[in-house]
Amino acid sequence: MGFLSSFVGIFWFGIGISVGLIIGFYFFIYSEPKDVEDPVVRPLHELDTTTLLDLMPEIPFWVKNPDYDRVDWLNKFMLHLWPYLDKAVCGTIRTTAEPIFGEYIGKFQIEAIKFENLSLGTLPPTVHGLKIYETNERELVMEPAIKWAGNPNIIVSVKIYSLRITVQLVDMHIFAAPRITLKPLVSTIPCFGSIIVSLMEKPHIDFGVKVLGGDIMSIPGLYQFVQSMFYSLKELSCQIILICFFQDTIKKQVASLYLWPQTLEIPILDPSTSAIKKPVGILHVTVVRAVRLLKMDLLGLSDPYVKLSLSGEKLPAKKTTIKKKNLNPVWNEDFKLIVKEPESQLLNINVFDWDKVGAHDRLGVQVVPLKRLKPNETKEFTLDLLKNTDISDPYNRKQRGQIVVKLTYAPFREDSDKFSGLLDGFARKESASDRVDGNESPTGAGLLMVTIQGAQDVEGKRHNNPYALVLFRGEKKKSKMIRRTRDPHWNEEFQFMLEEPPVSEKIHIKVLSKRTGIGFGSKESLGHVDINLADVVHNGRINQKYHLIDSKNGIIHVVLGWKTV
Repeated sequence: MGFLSSFVGIFWFGIGISVGLIIGFYFFIYSEPKDVEDPVVRPLHELDTTTLLDLMPEIPFWVKNPDYDRVDWLNKFMLHLWPYLDKAVCGTIRTTAEPIFGEYIGKFQIEAIKFENLSLGTLPPTVHGLKIYETNERELVMEPAIKWAGNPNIIVSVKIYSLRITVQLVDMHIFAAPRITLKPLVSTIPCFGSIIVSLMEKPHIDFGVKVLGGDIMSIPGLYQFVQSMFYSLKELSCQIILICFFQDTIKKQVASLYLWPQTLEIPILDPSTSAIKKPVGILHVTVVRAVRLLKMDLLGLSDPYVKLSLSGEKLPAKKTTIKKKNLNPVWNEDFKLIVKEPESQLLNINVFDWDKVGAHDRLGVQVVPLKRLKPNETKEFTLDLLKNTDISDPYNRKQRGQIVVKLTYAPFREDSDKFSGLLDGFARKESASDRVDGNESPTGAGLLMVTIQGAQDVEGKRHNNPYALVLFRGEKKKSKMIRRTRDPHWNEEFQFMLEEPPVSEKIHIKVLSKRTGIGFGSKESLGHVDINLADVVHNGRINQKYHLIDSKNGIIHVVLGWKTV
């Protein structure tokens, strides 16, 4: 009986379970609760503005502002590059921060400061739009709209009175619109010399700092104080720590704020490679006399003259007059040479004997380093002439006479580098000269620099091989010819040494085309422009585009500079 009753119990238990599952499944599928109502469906046009804004995602910056371009490709690029960029940036931050930390060890009872962990997290910044500016300069100017909701893991430990305090940065949110300039643009990879960054507006920054697990930002008033100071920081992670401990450092960082017009410059190429050397001053040379020169002619006399040049320059040498049949000539002649590197350039002095037939014989040579000269101070040199500049040459022991020169190095004034230019602008065919004040008349010698950058839409009737011709005070200077183009790019500079500012003068620039083969009509004018030089004298520098006269659509890009001593 016991076995039978157990079997019957198990049997009815199985039946009960099966029946219960079937009934439950039926009610689960086919029954509906009475308290459930269908949701109210409304078309979008019936919703109010607040509800629509809650439903819609954030509108991209490039949609709201048509001046900004969409750069999704850049964000994808940043996403894949971020793990490597994170390590590189953190390495730079660590290298920069450690010397700063070292300055505070021993002060305020601080025994040690170090990074426990330094990572910018796994979320890269995103660019919500990019605006490009076109200027007349050799540069590329960009303004990206950058947002970063990061998860950085930056932990710094500070040891004070043998007590270890841990500071951690949490919940970083940044919105910034920096201006990034790549300049100068050069023909060497990566094609720009440096990166210049500045903040056009104060960035929006939201973050938290925890010490020993407690949120110090909960202290009344501290969060607003830190937020108002944070935008001025140079190095993000370094200054987060310093903002908590060192008030004097905060003041220094505020003073060196990267808010425009102040900038952060990051050199990319060596300056000697990327930068075109510009004139920095004028070397005044007076060739006084020479004594006891060698006798080179059959009659026992020479016809000496002197050639002057600066090392590193390809300009024609300056020449004195020829003193016939004289071994002790007196010249007292003045010359001006353009200096670009006063610390390294040399003045080359060569004395020749003039001959009617054949090459002129060299009587002697000598060099003077410009670094021996003090600015605006005249110094007289009496130099022994040598056969050549090789000190070990035994022929240099022979007496070849002496030459006396007076040298004065006059650097240009700093205020002569003022700039006046237009973004995407075109100048009038003649600049205004009425800007000269009646009570102010600029005086003094100076250097007029004319840079022909290029031209656009210049078209000849028979051929298009353009070159530029600069005419000023009877001098003609010609650029190289570029074949088969309507948009030549020359980037050539011409210099004119003047005794007085050309306030009331004009410079004439022509664009010509020359046939490369033999035939009629070898030259053809593609347009010209006359530029009044009053503006460049008073502004120091003009960078503009001019419409060419006698040309349908031709434009020429000219940079004018005036430097005074």
